[in-house]
Amino acid sequence: MKDNFSQHASDYARFRPGYPEAMVDYIQAHTNNHTQAWDCATGNGQLALQLSGYFEKVFATDISATQLAMAPQVANIVYLQKPAEKTVFEDAQFDLISVAQAIHWFDFDAFYKEVYRCLKPEGLFVVAGYGLLKINQPVDQVILHLYKDIVGPYWDAERRYIDAAYQSIPFPFSELETPEFVQSYQWSLDHLIGYLKTWSAVQHYAKANRTDPVQMIEAELKSAWGDANHREVSFKVLFRAGRKYLDT
Repeated sequence: MKDNFSQHASDYARFRPGYPEAMVDYIQAHTNNHTQAWDCATGNGQLALQLSGYFEKVFATDISATQLAMAPQVANIVYLQKPAEKTVFEDAQFDLISVAQAIHWFDFDAFYKEVYRCLKPEGLFVVAGYGLLKINQPVDQVILHLYKDIVGPYWDAERRYIDAAYQSIPFPFSELETPEFVQSYQWSLDHLIGYLKTWSAVQHYAKANRTDPVQMIEAELKSAWGDANHREVSFKVLFRAGRKYLDT
């Protein structure tokens, strides 16, 4: 698994979006028991923190010690520096296994083998993420120019799974029908710029060219933004949920 975010863990914790409570409500409502959950590739613990209100214990793993150091310390969350594909968990340990904004980095075969080993027969597996944000047409156009025309060649190949809304990832589960979820915020222009700087492709571009690509569109972005102190920013949540095939 690639680690594109350790060097910018504090920015990731500050600027990256979380997940709507409606999504977490769906997860807990479709989880048969609430004893133990595993939030894999937890990053700064965004989803793990939300899950901790519903499960007796949440194990949250990530390959990045720097990311884990930024995670909130909660009594019923246990943080472990572990890869997704190989853990020390027991067989059939978890009622829920979740992956938020990370499954596209995994070795799918190895990870799903571990999921099938660690998930209870009646347990729930979910993947979540988010794609390109939406604000309004003028601002969206500037951001799309950054996304495609400037840093487009610098996205890792795995980004294609996000662009396909996680519909093209392997998903060897009995899939549940799920509603659409949207996460919305009121962001300042400075917060938006901070978020754009956390994109992995922006970091790759800056390293290769010794130039911050966000600065290249900043004047145009400010013009499109206008005089508003804050604007509504919306992320359509990428979400899939399923259970193990019982005959496997």
